[in-house]
Amino acid sequence: MSTKVISLVSIGAHPGSGRSRRAEQDARAVELGLQLAGDNLQVVHAGDPREEALRAYLGMGLDHLDVLEQPAGADVLGVLGDYLRDAGAQLVLTGSQAETGEGSGMLPFLLAERLGWPLIVGLAEVESIENGTAQVLQALPRGQRRRLKVRLPLLATVDNAAPKPRQSAFGPARRGVLAARDVEVVDDALLADAELQPARPRPKRLKVIKAKSGADRMKAATAKASGGGGKVLKDVSPQEGAEAILKLLVEEGVLR
Repeated sequence: MSTKVISLVSIGAHPGSGRSRRAEQDARAVELGLQLAGDNLQVVHAGDPREEALRAYLGMGLDHLDVLEQPAGADVLGVLGDYLRDAGAQLVLTGSQAETGEGSGMLPFLLAERLGWPLIVGLAEVESIENGTAQVLQALPRGQRRRLKVRLPLLATVDNAAPKPRQSAFGPARRGVLAARDVEVVDDALLADAELQPARPRPKRLKVIKAKSGADRMKAATAKASGGGGKVLKDVSPQEGAEAILKLLVEEGVLR
């Protein structure tokens, strides 16, 4: 019995021009899905079926792409949850964060919670699927990998540790079908009241160094900013871990 694999995709944005394109991480989710399920992979998007950027996913070798028709500003959580449950999905792959819109990265977590499924963050490879259990590799910092065994159904997010997506071909992109599906529309009241703006990276803090000589001041001004102030907690209790997180949030000014 084959495993029902579904990849969720969104509309991306070129980092330089801002033009619509396939989202980089979502394309990796499609690539991983193609390696697992081949022609049986199902790709789903919740949004506008007339969006031309979706054809870049078709160009990866898909015959069709299912589009749950939703207007801008709609809450797609319930629609996606109902669709995945009705479709009998066993493994759902998606990028970790959207490149456009709210881009909070919360959708996979909320979707897994709604479905009651386990969630793996940073999926790098699916080694095997046997007897309703998937053995996978999870990407960790500094190139490390963690082997996990998880019961299906499962939702997993992929990032840059996942296989690089294949190039999109023009011919298949034009021949593929964007199959629109008429589904319920729920307005996102929270997003309607929000003001969206482009994200900006936070600058790293520079240490204040009291230099006595000109050479010391020059060295301090040209030295690379260090971000190695972290602390690794091992074999600690949940209470100790929570206290360490709370202390960091207070020090960074997130909580007062």
